[in-house]
Amino acid sequence: MPDDRRPTRLVASLPPTVPFVAPEALERRRGAKLELRLGANESAFGPSPRALAAMRRELERSSWYGDPESYDLRNALALHVGVPMESLVVGCGIDDLLGLTVRTFLEQGDYAVSSLGAYPTFNFHVAGYGGLLEAVPYAGDRNDLHALAEAARERKARLLYLANPDNPTGSWYDAEALEQLLNELPEETLLILDEAYLEFAPESGLALRPGDPRLIRMRTFSKAYGMAGQRIGYAVATPETIAAFDRVRLHFGVGRVAQAGALAALHDRGFLEGVLDEVARGREEYAAAASALGLHALPSEANFVAIDLGSPERSRTVVDALLARGVFVRRPGAPPLDRCIRVTVGTAAERRRFAHALESVLR
Repeated sequence: MPDDRRPTRLVASLPPTVPFVAPEALERRRGAKLELRLGANESAFGPSPRALAAMRRELERSSWYGDPESYDLRNALALHVGVPMESLVVGCGIDDLLGLTVRTFLEQGDYAVSSLGAYPTFNFHVAGYGGLLEAVPYAGDRNDLHALAEAARERKARLLYLANPDNPTGSWYDAEALEQLLNELPEETLLILDEAYLEFAPESGLALRPGDPRLIRMRTFSKAYGMAGQRIGYAVATPETIAAFDRVRLHFGVGRVAQAGALAALHDRGFLEGVLDEVARGREEYAAAASALGLHALPSEANFVAIDLGSPERSRTVVDALLARGVFVRRPGAPPLDRCIRVTVGTAAERRRFAHALESVLR
């Protein structure tokens, strides 16, 4: 007899893949712990002392659900970024918010557009909800904004995904370029700006416009604030979009410990500025280390640097050789960026150890 407990046809048709191989999975394969964890763009500098103290206090109330409205955090975020609370939603990091956006706005068979080789979790959600993806190649190691807009027009895409600063290149577009992109998009296309690395950029880019129905802005506490393990981020959009999210979002998804930590982190500006200074210094050190080995580091406005190894074969060999030494970095999966390795900015000591490991692998 047929098994009626089968998954849906859509789920059954998907390949058995995940967007990333986790460092814990690599440790299980190696049978040993990693010595340097520089491949996931986590913060090497941790959460602020205020955030840690707030989370420790909140642990005593771990038997309680978190506030499903994230009211205190949304109120603080509204003041922090200058938008009404009705234009904010808090979720379990940007990955959760991407899935929420795809679920809310993409019908099965609709197109979404992204860059070929960009952050893959968006693609994962598009496939998981029955959408179709149009992938646009990078140009000059940057997102090709004009080609992205053209693909959106040709496919009548409902969603266009853009990370700014970009992952995995670290490249960044200013407000003028983003404004031009918006003006080139068809009326039916919603632009998702993934701003996970925005704090590291030279300026905030496009001004927040919570009344603009063409935009959803996504930000996180995972990177500059050092809270990746707590899974908390937020989106800024029109009140109508936020109301639509409220119909289907996981209301008790964000725990109270994460909310308390994020709220405290917002008020520790001094710690954040120290992290940003150290990351900027680390990017320069990585670029210098690459140059000393005859390599080129792509300009980055994020908390990582992509180093050009010259060919996909060489980058793959270097990633494997580093992993054999207990050093975890990533390699972009699509051309032309698959010739690079991407390395998170670590502490000063971690940066020195990485430079030594890379030199030893290459020489």
